[in-house]
Amino acid sequence: MSETVYANARLVLPDEVRHGHLVVREGRIAEIGEGSAPRSAEDLAGDYVLPGFVELHTDAVEGHLYPRPRVIWNAFAAVTAYDAQIAASGITTVFDSLRVWPDKRAVGMDGDAPLLAATIRQVSEAGLLRAEHFVHLRCEVAADGVVEDAQALMESADVRLISLMDHTPGQRQFATEDDFRAYYMKKSGITAAEMDVIIEKRQEAHRLHARPNRARLVELARARGIVLASHDDATTEHIIEAVEDGIAIAEFPTTDIAADGSHAVGIRVLMGAPNVVRGGSHAGNVAAETLARRGVLDIMSSDYVPGSLLLAAFDLPRRVEGISLPQAVAMVSANPADAASLTDRGRLAPGLRADFLRVSDAGPAPVARAVWRAGERIA
Repeated sequence: MSETVYANARLVLPDEVRHGHLVVREGRIAEIGEGSAPRSAEDLAGDYVLPGFVELHTDAVEGHLYPRPRVIWNAFAAVTAYDAQIAASGITTVFDSLRVWPDKRAVGMDGDAPLLAATIRQVSEAGLLRAEHFVHLRCEVAADGVVEDAQALMESADVRLISLMDHTPGQRQFATEDDFRAYYMKKSGITAAEMDVIIEKRQEAHRLHARPNRARLVELARARGIVLASHDDATTEHIIEAVEDGIAIAEFPTTDIAADGSHAVGIRVLMGAPNVVRGGSHAGNVAAETLARRGVLDIMSSDYVPGSLLLAAFDLPRRVEGISLPQAVAMVSANPADAASLTDRGRLAPGLRADFLRVSDAGPAPVARAVWRAGERIA
């Protein structure tokens, strides 16, 4: 029987930080002990041991596939490099967020989900993935063809999460046309006249497709037992719609009203860890720290910086009175695992899968020194 003991560690347990040891046997946590280890052990020199992070929303893989504008990298190499970055960040379970936005007219809003999904599956079947990967489909409800594209991906990939998005000018994140115009013109460099055409076509697409596409995607998710998330909720009406659709996670609500309302009805509120680390939203929306102070922040996602989960988990207790390190760590481990119905991970507890990381806080920022998944070291 394979057994390894890790001793002299500060174990971040669900309710406390305890100096003790961890016993891993056959890929599972067998024991959690206090004080010195009872037998030969690997000395962790007083470092922290945290449960492996569960990442529900990151599109970082796209940055590896498209490292520069108009540059497409080798997909296999992109996925393996991305996976290595994920693992080194302490993430042992990741939901790869793939855009299903079939609209070539909207600059910067079309992903390459089929290629990425197929490549992730290829790398997985070759036994070359460090973290465990599931697929999160980010579905743009106003896009013609989004339902058919999403359904095809459900047939070929391990889809566990679907988020319902609407980036139409005048909706949600882009509350006004000017918000949309400023964001995408800066990002793409297109002219004002070209943007006028894009806005007109996207608003027409919204009128034609948003409502029926959303209903069909909800139906597909329910039939397959896939967890549903809303995205960029802003109003009370959005919360009512989310409840009717059986939404489990509210991703990046843009206002206090939406965050408070979602949390009040039992929808878990997910915000970006970069928002915490930077002290606010890069888009000018509600700050994650503000929500944490009010007790309505449930989950943190690395979004576009995989390493931000570790930084945010240690930053939040220092900045917000009443939030302990175990509570902050739960926002990047236990809470997302529960939201995704993954009951075998997310905590340091006997019987659960041995997903954990060793963290040093000796420097100005915490550093993941080693990472294990199912008892095997992956970084």
